[in-house]
Amino acid sequence: MPRGPRLDAPGVLHHVMARGIERQRIFLDNGDYQGFISRFGQVLLDSGAVCYAWVLLSNHFHLLIRTEQGSLVKIMRRLMTGYAINFNLRHNRAGHLFQNRYKSVICQEEPYLLELVRYIHLNPLRAWVVDSLRELEEYPWSGYRVLMGKGGNEWQAIDEVLGHFGDRVGEARKQFQRFMGEGIEQDKRPELMGGGLVRSLGGWEKVRAHHSWGDRVLSDTRILGNSDFVSQVLEEAEVDKKDELFDLPDLINRVSLVMGIAVDRIKRSGKTKTLTDARAVIAFLAIERLGIRGAEVARELGQSRSSVSRSVLRGRKVISKYPDLEAVVR
Repeated sequence: MPRGPRLDAPGVLHHVMARGIERQRIFLDNGDYQGFISRFGQVLLDSGAVCYAWVLLSNHFHLLIRTEQGSLVKIMRRLMTGYAINFNLRHNRAGHLFQNRYKSVICQEEPYLLELVRYIHLNPLRAWVVDSLRELEEYPWSGYRVLMGKGGNEWQAIDEVLGHFGDRVGEARKQFQRFMGEGIEQDKRPELMGGGLVRSLGGWEKVRAHHSWGDRVLSDTRILGNSDFVSQVLEEAEVDKKDELFDLPDLINRVSLVMGIAVDRIKRSGKTKTLTDARAVIAFLAIERLGIRGAEVARELGQSRSSVSRSVLRGRKVISKYPDLEAVVR
């Protein structure tokens, strides 16, 4: 089934998930985890977005963020592309790191904000990475530890989350801990993993009940919320049909990622076969697939227009050697 365009709007909650390709690990050591967190925090601060919940596991992550001025697409593109390039350079690998594009669901704040905060932060328990809430407090790659006062992030909405549980921090943390404990027996909560009629209403029994009452309930798989909320989001949100389209710097980053070459090396002078192949692929994809003008490609790569023209012809042959690159502009 074709992937639908994303919805985006300032001020809404997004539950974002991404997994490693073929469920492979995307974090191999503490440096990877810390690098992702640092990059994530900087992207949030630069965009004005805030995070309510986050967790990193070996082969996937969950984020609950509210966008402000910046779009979710730009935030996630900068986070995931930058992290993947750095990961490949650190571990001497090439190719895609993440399984397809990330999944995102716009979420209605009431009643889902706190439910999602709990669901996301309980992931290490459900995955048997930790055995108890006490161990979860010590798990360093989750926002739960921060909410319990064992660390701090200026981009994490600590006060806003704890404010739902009391005015005094100590008591609020006790109540929040109790709330988390009550969720341990709730298992995977599939209704929190995405939108749609069944999930928004809470199961097939409620769907059938609405049908028997003759109700018309609006739903959308990209939105977790009731019918009125879905209607409001669809009216106000921007439909990002350009989600999979990107500019020349993005293309260079993606080719760098797949071919395992640093971006600054591609743009520097040098005529090794690897560098020549990379520039040829960029020229071919930019001009033939994305319709970018040759003069723009030449400026970006620091080459003459005639060199770029020759690179396009070479790129047609080179790209057949790199099957992953065919997916770069799809």
